[in-house]
Amino acid sequence: MNTRSNSLHETDIAYQLHPYTNARVHEEQGPMIITKGDGCYVYDSEGKKYLEGLAGLWSVAVGFSQPRLVEAAAKQMSELPYIQNFAHKAHAPGILLAEKLVEMTPEHLTKVFYTNSGSEANDTVVKFVWFMNNMLGRPKKKKFLARNKGYHGITIASGSLTGLPGNQRGFDLPAIPVVHLTCPHHYRWAHEGESETEFTARLLKEAEDTILAEDPDTIAAFIGEPVMGAGGVMTPPEGYWPGIEALCRKYDILLVSDEVINGFGRTGQPFGCQTYGFTPDILVTSKQLTSSYMPLAAILMTDAVYQVIADYTAELGTLGHGFTAGGNPVACAVGIENLNIIQEEDLMGNAARLADRLQSGLRAFSDHSLVGEVRGIGLIAGVELVRDKATKASFEPAGKIAAMTAKFAAEEGLIIRNIYETIGICPPLIITEAQIDELLEKLGRALDRTLEWAQAEGLK
Repeated sequence: MNTRSNSLHETDIAYQLHPYTNARVHEEQGPMIITKGDGCYVYDSEGKKYLEGLAGLWSVAVGFSQPRLVEAAAKQMSELPYIQNFAHKAHAPGILLAEKLVEMTPEHLTKVFYTNSGSEANDTVVKFVWFMNNMLGRPKKKKFLARNKGYHGITIASGSLTGLPGNQRGFDLPAIPVVHLTCPHHYRWAHEGESETEFTARLLKEAEDTILAEDPDTIAAFIGEPVMGAGGVMTPPEGYWPGIEALCRKYDILLVSDEVINGFGRTGQPFGCQTYGFTPDILVTSKQLTSSYMPLAAILMTDAVYQVIADYTAELGTLGHGFTAGGNPVACAVGIENLNIIQEEDLMGNAARLADRLQSGLRAFSDHSLVGEVRGIGLIAGVELVRDKATKASFEPAGKIAAMTAKFAAEEGLIIRNIYETIGICPPLIITEAQIDELLEKLGRALDRTLEWAQAEGLK
């Protein structure tokens, strides 16, 4: 069977930038053709079975073969496959899902706006925040604060908020006013001998110094993922998020929680902001909202934010923003059923109950000679690979070692994601104890094979 493809989405040549050296990484790789899903497993075109250790792309909560979602989509497709949400139109699935989202999210978030993806949602957040400040007579208050290694999407605005060089280089990004702060990852960005408490204090001082240097009257919002995902699964140091919230309140800066990966139980609590004890003005969710069976994202905001947008809309005569398929009724119907399943089967509770099994099992690899750090919370984790544990030095060529681990894991029947030097792990929320043990066993074999390969290649 010919599995070669000319599609840019099934690329034969992948380029990355190493997160610390900005060195270019080049890999040639043909596509793995996935043909079937069953629970936590998927099958390729040759019939090989894989435990899906990344939940698709951090997103499939209920597994890859949930019949209730298929039935919900088919039923809605037969009744009303589409209607636009413009000109005062609405549909029942969109209304019911909005009510459910308001019920499930922190209680102060009471208004919902739909888009098709997390990228579109964060792009919309930028426009809404600008719109809001124009209404309030604050035309200079347009800058965003974000973090290096943060990921918020790939549209013009969301790609500008993203703090990964590989997503900006060649695209003329950032293209909006954004200041990127130090990545809140102690292992990589703490000074020598700096404790976690000291690291947090330094980051908060940097944030406040930046606000003052830029002028608080020009800073509109701070956006961040509670746990950073695509940048390498990085958990924040203790006290970081409450400190950031305090600064936002002090200087009248909106706080945006990007929960596209964190939301609906991934961290062991419903939302990452609850895990880390802060209260956002705006919350963005997607991915596990529909388990990615259908494209859908939702922005939740406080009534205070909404009212300013509504007042300015009335003054201008229109809200000149929206998407043809935003809040599609089929996607909303799938979202309702998906969230019903998460609640009925207590999948958020499952993530909390199995968190220690996954996290402690992964931390057992800390003694492996390739492993520099294991980090994570709930059912999301990162395993960072290093050449030298003492110096934390990475392998050269950059990114090669984690790519080989992902390759060997696939040969062992496990799909994971290599993120520069880190292995990303994020299984479906339906995973069982036995499947976690299977994941750990296969990852262990992949790490051992990677070590053997590195030694044979003279890399270690």
